[in-house]
Amino acid sequence: MTDNSKITKLTTAPSVFAVENTYHIMVNIEYPSLVYVKIGDEEYYDESNGIMRSLSTVHRVIVPMADLDKAGKYTVFVRPIIERKPYFSETEPIKEYEYKFYPVPDGKIRAYHISDAHNRIDGPVKAAKNFGDIDFLILNGDVLDHSGDPSKFENIYIICSELTGGTKPVIFSRGNHDLRGNYAEKFAEYTPNSNGNTYYTFRLGRIWGILLDCGEDKDDDHHEYGYTVACHRFRKRQTDFLKKIISEKSSQYEAEGVETKLVICHNPFTRVIDPPFNIEQEIYSEWASLLREYVKPDLMICGHFHDTAVWEKGGEYDTLGQPCRIVIGSDINTDTNDFIGCGYIFGKDKTEIMFTDNNGNCSDLIEVI
Repeated sequence: MTDNSKITKLTTAPSVFAVENTYHIMVNIEYPSLVYVKIGDEEYYDESNGIMRSLSTVHRVIVPMADLDKAGKYTVFVRPIIERKPYFSETEPIKEYEYKFYPVPDGKIRAYHISDAHNRIDGPVKAAKNFGDIDFLILNGDVLDHSGDPSKFENIYIICSELTGGTKPVIFSRGNHDLRGNYAEKFAEYTPNSNGNTYYTFRLGRIWGILLDCGEDKDDDHHEYGYTVACHRFRKRQTDFLKKIISEKSSQYEAEGVETKLVICHNPFTRVIDPPFNIEQEIYSEWASLLREYVKPDLMICGHFHDTAVWEKGGEYDTLGQPCRIVIGSDINTDTNDFIGCGYIFGKDKTEIMFTDNNGNCSDLIEVI
């Protein structure tokens, strides 16, 4: 196929995010374009109530997870806009990009966790590559430093592109710094979400997971926010969400084939620290209780504290009653920009982790389940 114009070029490989029982295939394009994806004979469009979207440079095409897993490949079609008019819009010829896709395997499943990159790309990518091949990627909040510069959203997709090439699933969770800045209110438009919500469940093979979003890390009326956040009610909605998931347990964490249950949350909410960060203890205690009593997760994966550690139930940092072990899996050196992330090996009989950095250093394997 002839290369029609530079404006047909994708700025990164697509990112394939797991959201509930779907994949959000998200595509970054430099100039206004129309985008759709084909899997087998089915076409799926980036559209809003029947109108193909072209105003955003970040496109989202939602496809059934089972269909893409079975097909093992997908094709992205891009039709650049010359001029979008009320009548007889002008477009460039279409261009297509085909990608293989690898669903998580039945045997050992390898994943890598990056949190708190704070706009760093090179260090987190090198740390992940030092762990080796992965079957899925976890981006767990504060990948950006804030949401004040919309151009920085591309950093998320550069990391995904470097580590998955559009061929493997990604799990994405929001962090507290993501709530800050002029474009924070549009964050869900640039990232995976479930009907606009930044909390949801996912299923990758025999792994089931739930994403929770603590929002900001201080009370809504803290002067740092200048009246721009309303996280208390947002957290209360997640209590209702947890109860709904529990009521649907037979199709969620107790569904056939589920062997490993994960909680992914940027902020490990069961640890209470000094003011002004000692917030929402009643809500967080209820989250912990619901998870502990009903979901019974195997592992909770977090960031936020810029550390690499395993927190035991009943241990030093278990203030509100952890539902399981917690792994804090990211650390940065702000002076050198060195980064440490966490690799996971989910086996059928055990789960192990390994901390790796961008300089080639690797910890010993640590059994956590």
